[in-house]
Amino acid sequence: MSSTELWRLSAADLAARVRGGTPAARAAESGFEGPARAWEREVHAIAHTDAEARAANARGTKDGALAGVPILLKDNICTTEFPTTCGSRILSGYRPPYDATAVRRLRAEGAVVIGKGNMDEFAMGSSTEYSAYGPTRNPYDLARVPGGSSGGPAAAVAYGLCPIALGSDTGGSVRQPAAFCGVFGLKPTYGRISRYGLVAFGSSLDQIGIFARHAGDVALAYSVLAGPDPYDATTREGEAPDVSGWERGVGGLSFGWPENLWKEGVEPEVIAGLESAAEWLERAGARRVRFDFLPGEYGVATYYLVATAEASSNLARFDGVRYGFRHEDSADLHALYTRTRSAGFGPEVQRRILLGTYALSAGYYDAYYLTAQRARSRIRREYQDAFARCDFMLLPASPTLPFRIGEKTEDPLAMYLSDIFTIGANLAGIPGLSVPVGLSASGLPRAVQLLGPEEGEPTLLAAGRAIEMKGETSRFDRRHESEFAWPTKR
Repeated sequence: MSSTELWRLSAADLAARVRGGTPAARAAESGFEGPARAWEREVHAIAHTDAEARAANARGTKDGALAGVPILLKDNICTTEFPTTCGSRILSGYRPPYDATAVRRLRAEGAVVIGKGNMDEFAMGSSTEYSAYGPTRNPYDLARVPGGSSGGPAAAVAYGLCPIALGSDTGGSVRQPAAFCGVFGLKPTYGRISRYGLVAFGSSLDQIGIFARHAGDVALAYSVLAGPDPYDATTREGEAPDVSGWERGVGGLSFGWPENLWKEGVEPEVIAGLESAAEWLERAGARRVRFDFLPGEYGVATYYLVATAEASSNLARFDGVRYGFRHEDSADLHALYTRTRSAGFGPEVQRRILLGTYALSAGYYDAYYLTAQRARSRIRREYQDAFARCDFMLLPASPTLPFRIGEKTEDPLAMYLSDIFTIGANLAGIPGLSVPVGLSASGLPRAVQLLGPEEGEPTLLAAGRAIEMKGETSRFDRRHESEFAWPTKR
């Protein structure tokens, strides 16, 4: 098989070929020699890469579960050989002195880090338009967004640069772009994958997540990454759940169907995708359980108080003194702080810092932040009650199909509502999985979201695989490589 054809393989097949003798460097470059040549200039999924660094990473690699598999990392995951700038001018040129725990675990299994993916600045956005490097575009329609904030890694997996990529999910930033780009996107249980080396946005919400074109590759990456880490006090103790049974099926399982959540404000094509996925699950042996669920708008208000408050605290460290951009024309320390942060942060990051600072300020802390924390506890209980009635829930990943570039940048509230179905999982600390369900009539990706209780990743992957086998996403199955056909650029 030529290097320009290797990119079509799943991560599992690609690693097997490397272990069988295919050079790791050839496998790692397959995406760059194949689809990236035609797509990257227009899609702009990559923020940082370097051919020499890629070659050095691949040198000597021949063993491990991910041997030779190229992996793109979101630009907020620390690596020593590539800059980590969080899509922001304020970290321009910053190169960390250490690798994130997730990166070290990937390398230990032979994976080849090929670069950093574009993102909304400091992971604040739902469209990857708020990047200092310019927007990423959706490979299925270059006039539309790939979702955010992990739009670069999602788009790269979608167009074939790499079979697996890592992003971060604070309020849906893996699951929503996965849905918009027609790939799988897993947000694990909070604390199940180490956050050490992930630049913090909202510390009680952030999780490193996984993009892949195939459910089996999500399971493979999860098995490598998940587990306790002595460098991260928030990781869960004990061994991670065993996801090796991702093909076991859903016979005897039940899934929640809270259709009150999509009575209004959800596009018909999204609902049609939900109905198709529900039918496929039922044909595979699962049982639908109908019930009403806490309306999503409470989650939006709660999330944007908690997340902005934590962002205000976490981003206080970026002051021009220790690393990154420093404004040169500053007469004193106060001017240095003010001018550096005003010039270094983009408007969306500044907006969220101000909102969070206001919510934490004297006189408003009890009214806003503490009220949001009480609401968060209520939301967590609502999910626990829901999973007492079903094994997992089926929801939209987004209320809309991919929207046009520029359509929501002037309306922050409309942008925030893009996350209405995903933020609950972060508030509750539970896992979520976006699963593609084919294309809409207009040729845009459709997807559904599966939510499970804590440590419910094995069930979500089994359900995701059931949908993959029943639906149109079988074109990504490693046993049907010849069926893979990339959509025509428009």
